[in-house]
Amino acid sequence: MTATLNPSPVKADPALRVAEASVQIGQRRILDEVSFELTPGTVTGLIGANGAGKTTLLRAILGRQALSRGQIAKHGRIGYVPQKFLLDPDMPLRGRDLVGLGLDGRRFGLPLPSKAKAARVEEALRQVDAQSFADTRVGRLSGGEQQRILLAHALISQPRLLLLDEPLANLDLRSAKEVVTLLSRLAAEHELGVLISAHELNQLLPVMGQVVYLADGRAISGSTDEVIRADVLSLLYRHHVDVLHVHGRVVVVAGEGDQVLS
Repeated sequence: MTATLNPSPVKADPALRVAEASVQIGQRRILDEVSFELTPGTVTGLIGANGAGKTTLLRAILGRQALSRGQIAKHGRIGYVPQKFLLDPDMPLRGRDLVGLGLDGRRFGLPLPSKAKAARVEEALRQVDAQSFADTRVGRLSGGEQQRILLAHALISQPRLLLLDEPLANLDLRSAKEVVTLLSRLAAEHELGVLISAHELNQLLPVMGQVVYLADGRAISGSTDEVIRADVLSLLYRHHVDVLHVHGRVVVVAGEGDQVLS
């Protein structure tokens, strides 16, 4: 079930429309009638604790998880940045090589070099400010640098929708802030609908135009001011939740056992 708080007038051709999407595996319902829309040019945070259903929802949007009911409508290409990306530091794959795989990674054999492809790779690297380390082996890049290369890989196909699965999880605070700022700029400049999965919302607060908050497969969507409230989240979690504002940070705490949720 999703509650959409004070929905704004529907704009034509959203980048993504999720309508009553449900996923049930055996006797367990992973997603329960989740509904929301992504507007091009905005950043949406997909927030929830581990096990809330975030990854299942992303898989459903990507077409890798069948729905039990409901619909997901996507308009245009999808760019995707996975949560985990591990490479041997000695693997001879440069940053620009990985970006180029976004164009021909599904082909067998070695792709033929072309000036057009090289120009597309260079433009994608420029968009994420990654030219300075584009010729470094990917396995030797820092976490923040790897995220930029993965973003360029996702952007090279010129998507309308960009999905990111926990992109800030393994980054230090400075790198996370830089990535969030970059995503906000890319959304605005390229009219991208950006959906960022995270279990902690504070790093996204400066750029989020909308939040989809998941708990036990159920969701509430709206602006952060509408959703991140004790009364609203208590209804979502079906038990008392406190929303605390501490030194400019928002902390969501379950009343039972004082479990910090985000």
